[in-house]
Amino acid sequence: MPQAQGTFEVKVAPLPADDAIAATSISRFSLDKVYRGDIEGISAGEMMGAGNVAAGSAGYVAVEQVSGTVHGKHGSFALQHSSTMDQGQFDMNIKVVPGSGTEQLVGIAGVLTIIIEGKQHSYRFDYTLPAES
Repeated sequence: MPQAQGTFEVKVAPLPADDAIAATSISRFSLDKVYRGDIEGISAGEMMGAGNVAAGSAGYVAVEQVSGTVHGKHGSFALQHSSTMDQGQFDMNIKVVPGSGTEQLVGIAGVLTIIIEGKQHSYRFDYTLPAES
């Protein structure tokens, strides 16, 4: 299985609560990333989260659209996040949304792992693409 590795920078900004969550403790955020390494590109998305991040316990869901290249193949695909943090320990589940690949990335499937060391974010992306005919 091919594996892509590299780093990314992320900017998270609060978004206003919509009518569906205005009376809850759920927060919304925009996500903007720049990927470097085996993935070269950008992504944009939205995240919803709840919990007490300061105490080390929270959860979030997100979808981001990645556009650029993966090992030189051009296109885009979506990643779906469903993750929790309990007492500072992360359990992240980040998968390619089936059917979201475009151009040379049509049919892409895989799992992205985020590695956080201090303030540095890196990734490992285990993925598959259909065989070229």
